[in-house]
Amino acid sequence: TKELETALASGEIDLAVHSLKDLPTTLPPGMALGAMLPRHASQDALVTRDGRPLEDLPAGACVGTGSLRRQTQLQRLRPDLLFKDLRGNIQTRLAKLDRGDYDAIIMAQAALERMGLGDRIATSFPASLMLPAVGQGTIAVEIREDDPGTHALLQAINDHPTAICCTAERAFLKQLGGGCEKPIGGHALLQGELLELYGFVASNDGTQQLHGHLSGPTSEPEALGIALAEQMLAQGASAILG
Repeated sequence: TKELETALASGEIDLAVHSLKDLPTTLPPGMALGAMLPRHASQDALVTRDGRPLEDLPAGACVGTGSLRRQTQLQRLRPDLLFKDLRGNIQTRLAKLDRGDYDAIIMAQAALERMGLGDRIATSFPASLMLPAVGQGTIAVEIREDDPGTHALLQAINDHPTAICCTAERAFLKQLGGGCEKPIGGHALLQGELLELYGFVASNDGTQQLHGHLSGPTSEPEALGIALAEQMLAQGASAILG
């Protein structure tokens, strides 16, 4: 991301394509989001060596993840599982699983499906069980703020419903003051003219968890994200996050 933004700032390139969940909620000075592509699957997925689903994993099974958000939510569903840190690209993570370093790993479903690896998914977690990362499943295009020409061109591929949902999610995360390293989840859904936003925060050890929900007009996604964050902060989210 940093190398792409350096090239973008220098004018070497005119746009940079990112996974939105990996972009900070505050972009570097002079940068802006030019477009968001139609969202792919936003949920998380469990991958196992033999394809067995979550409910068939034995007590004490070792699950690999580098995400406290995923770990704390899965701990709530299966407190009998063990967790071990997992890093690397998709192929590296799958190789570690297949050689027996882990019994299961959790990854973004969109990443697996975009790589043609959807058949490796043993369990897909709906947002009702595991809230995804803010922006998960969305590809975003970053541009320079002072480049209206590129911005105009990108409107042909900008997906308005995705942009509405992700704007609310990112406003929620920004107002909480969190980043991708914190156990924070956020997911927005369009229901007609109504925007539904769900939020989650947890302590690093998962012993304290807080869920929130607000709905509002689709015309004010940023305000909705801020409002949900403020509601959860008033309920102790800051103390929970530490």
